[in-house]
Amino acid sequence: MYPSRVVLSLTVVSCVFSRMVVYECCPGYMKLEGMKGCPAVAPIDHVYGTLGLVKARTTQKYSALSKLREEIEGKGSFTMFAPSDEAWDLLDPEVLDALVSNVNIELYNALHYHMVDHRMLTKDLKNDMSITSMYNNLGLYINHYSNGVVTVNCARIIHGNQVATNGVVHVIDRVITNVVNTIQDALGVDYELSSFHVPLVNYHLLNSVQCSEAITAGSVHETAEGSTVEIGCDGDSLTVNGIKMVLKKDIVTSNGVIHLIDRVLIPDSAKEVMELVGESQSTFRDMVSELGLSAAMKPETEYTLLAPLNTAFSDEVMSLDQSLLKVILENHILKQKHKLSELYNGQLLETIAGDRLRVFIYRTAVCIENACMVRGSKEGSNGALHLMRSLIKPAQTTIYKVLMAEGRFNIFLHLMKTAGLTELLKQEGSYTVFVPTDEAFKGLTEQDITLLASDVNALRTILLYHFSNGVFINGGLEGGVTNLLKTIQGHNLQVLSVCTLNHSHTVHTLIVCCPRLHG
Repeated sequence: MYPSRVVLSLTVVSCVFSRMVVYECCPGYMKLEGMKGCPAVAPIDHVYGTLGLVKARTTQKYSALSKLREEIEGKGSFTMFAPSDEAWDLLDPEVLDALVSNVNIELYNALHYHMVDHRMLTKDLKNDMSITSMYNNLGLYINHYSNGVVTVNCARIIHGNQVATNGVVHVIDRVITNVVNTIQDALGVDYELSSFHVPLVNYHLLNSVQCSEAITAGSVHETAEGSTVEIGCDGDSLTVNGIKMVLKKDIVTSNGVIHLIDRVLIPDSAKEVMELVGESQSTFRDMVSELGLSAAMKPETEYTLLAPLNTAFSDEVMSLDQSLLKVILENHILKQKHKLSELYNGQLLETIAGDRLRVFIYRTAVCIENACMVRGSKEGSNGALHLMRSLIKPAQTTIYKVLMAEGRFNIFLHLMKTAGLTELLKQEGSYTVFVPTDEAFKGLTEQDITLLASDVNALRTILLYHFSNGVFINGGLEGGVTNLLKTIQGHNLQVLSVCTLNHSHTVHTLIVCCPRLHG
């Protein structure tokens, strides 16, 4: 089997190239005058004749120049990976001259290396397969990718399964050369690679063979280190983690393939946390520096950044006094390293200012106080980075004091007092309350409210239907579905999370809710 390793660097595949689409007959089919398409099937021929039919005429010419023609016209069963005419044009002129100057040995051997002594269709070419060529029994390394691409020594089959009377021809996009070195040998021998140190190798080593022809822009691949790298685009060139590739690709070895890039990739695990902050959090990064908070984040100090996205810093926030902004940012820097996988519901996280922030774990979200994380958490050498959708605003007081200060919940507070439940709004705990505003009681007359208050047990039942144990913020509720929250009263509330600017809760009853409360 072909060992599944690849060392990262260059990859050149279609990114944003402009292409001209030319319609022509598939190999083996022909046009007929007066008829549409390619309705005629060409007569089947031996391998040598098929080379001309599939437009591998240069390979056919070189087969005639060497003593190979007689062989592939005669008896036997062969598979030939025939370089296209364009593939020969891409070959280094010095290499080509060396082959053509010694047709009966060098050219003959080179063509034999493109052949197998039995018929193999593309369905027989399995991923990570090694097959024996007809030159000194040297190996040919096959990869058959999930997107249908088939490569031999990283040369792509561009026209496959051209059946001949004595075998089959697969047209490939480059001339292949024999493979003798392992990846380790290549790293030690090539002067461009000799300074590539072992500690960084695993981050440049993918767990599968990825020939350049098979890599697609935007794909993510796992490294031997355990992290991932992303292939992207920069104009008409591919990038790895944003790094533009050097134009040298597909150095095929006996246990994988090497692509060259123009800079060393540094894994997140080797970077300080502040180096992990990206452009989408640049406002936070700049403000941390401007407000003198960088001193708390020395290389030898472990910490965690809860970095809000740039959109969290509205004009109103940016106009605040710098001393207040500093307090706000201190709530986004934790004293210790807290990985995402280690967070749990109810956990208290200490900030550099000594305050404690609560963690809320939901089915599809992780939130800290009022703010929820977005994808993109990273771990650095001295801590962790989590991206926050909004600024963290720790709870400062009880539900009762919040409702009193708002001035819009007088009727609700009156009924809570009548039912003897006011202490529930004042005591320690974790509750979510769906609080009707005074406006919500407009449908009731004063007599109705008096009647409601006259039956304390019934009133308590109704009011406790507005309470749920646990803190449920809007970002923690699943959007587009009905969230069932068990109330203190015992029945479920049906809550639908909707995307609104103030993140208010909307419920199925006539309860009209205030903005999110914390208890």
